[in-house]
Amino acid sequence: MARQTSEGFRIERELVTPVAIGLGSNLGDRQANVAGALQRLRAFIDIERVSSAFITTPVGYRNQPDFLNLACIGTTVLAPRDLRARLRDVERRIGRGAAVPMGPRAIDLDLLLYGELHIDDEDLTIPHRGLQDRAFVLIPLAEIAPDWRDPVTGSTVAHLASRVDSSGVTRSEGGLLPRLRRDIQEQRPAVSLALDRAGVTGVKTLIALDDRTSGRQQTAIATFDIFADLDAAHSGVHMSRFSQDLEDALADLTAAPARGGLDALALDLAERVVGSQRAEQAYVRARAEIALPRHTPASGIATHEFYTLLARAVAAPGHRRRVVGVEADGITACPCAQAMVADASRERLTAAGFGGDAIERILAAVPTATHNQRGRGRLLVGGDGDVDPAMLVEIVEQSMSSETYDLLKRPDELFIVEKAHQAPRFVEDVVREMLRYACDALVDMPEDSFISARQINFESIHKHDALAESGGTLAQLRRELAGDTSVSHTRLEDWLYPAAARLDVR
Repeated sequence: MARQTSEGFRIERELVTPVAIGLGSNLGDRQANVAGALQRLRAFIDIERVSSAFITTPVGYRNQPDFLNLACIGTTVLAPRDLRARLRDVERRIGRGAAVPMGPRAIDLDLLLYGELHIDDEDLTIPHRGLQDRAFVLIPLAEIAPDWRDPVTGSTVAHLASRVDSSGVTRSEGGLLPRLRRDIQEQRPAVSLALDRAGVTGVKTLIALDDRTSGRQQTAIATFDIFADLDAAHSGVHMSRFSQDLEDALADLTAAPARGGLDALALDLAERVVGSQRAEQAYVRARAEIALPRHTPASGIATHEFYTLLARAVAAPGHRRRVVGVEADGITACPCAQAMVADASRERLTAAGFGGDAIERILAAVPTATHNQRGRGRLLVGGDGDVDPAMLVEIVEQSMSSETYDLLKRPDELFIVEKAHQAPRFVEDVVREMLRYACDALVDMPEDSFISARQINFESIHKHDALAESGGTLAQLRRELAGDTSVSHTRLEDWLYPAAARLDVR
């Protein structure tokens, strides 16, 4: 109910309010437009019933295609003006632009009824002005809510529908819409078990990222994995809503891409999924290929090298965490094999008559052979601070024996090989170097920020690969670097997820 106060109308309502929405379309693929609108409406309206679809002749402005009209009823927690704003947002996302009154449009969403509320303001009228005399509104609504009373006249919807001329309203049979009238995902499953994670993987889209080096935006192909938890009372998540949430997040960020872009987008997407899926928590994982300007080390040729930008985000009521990171390839030289080759060289030089001092001068002047392997390092940083992905790439590359390049001249190849052999490192060394460099570089990040380092070496003389990883909060790692041997490291999943819901995200 509503009553007049000195400030205007004050709405007195329970937690949820019954609402009726009218839908119409007469431009483009009408069924797809209406189906897409219904899916988006479910994000903020608990839709209980959807009417049949009706083909209706235009009213008022007649020089336009026939409309496809239907109605739906449900409940919402939104206040009337908030609900109307969300309806306008859905119209915009479906593709409605400026339209003449009663003219053609890709989608039209009307707030027909909001409980028993009656408002007649300049900016908001409830019930809708067409409720009492428009057949394309009343006939679909009478099918699903015949006993709902018009707060103005007191008449039921069925009675109002019986009084209008229905000659221009014809039921549309078949097609896509009849299958959307029943929301299978909202039904209780045959086996009532909650699921920790349900969603979609490998969703690709174009995104715009800030290129801090050039000051311009860089377009990249990003791949998203999007998940929500699922309680035991629902059969499934709404798969189409995941892609809609991604499209909506991209649309909102297009005008002003966030610095660090991918992690901000992942967090925004996770928060949208919590709302659209009515989930307790949502998890988003994303990756994109980015290009950074480089010069080859000896010949100085300008080039671009490609790296993988990573992001993870978790959203839950009262909890939001995001992680940004990179993956970069490099080369490592094996210290153990190099030491064995050096020992064997000393024995051979001694047998050849060289003295001890001469042998050491020779070994110092000539690179000692060892086996090399291409390695891939991953560095993740979690927290609300602003982290430059290019800086993370530099940390990963300098933690290995040498960086690598796609194309090299001969002087560049010599430079890389000699550099790598002068800095031999085990896979474990690389992880420790990444963590140490990150602790030094992230001086502006809060102490509870998280760092994770991972290195895999694709072995050259073995048929297996070598892997090492570690991580913890900045405070923990700095204490350990200062000599505290009692530090216990926080794991990534423990930092990322709420305390009540730990998932293994590795």
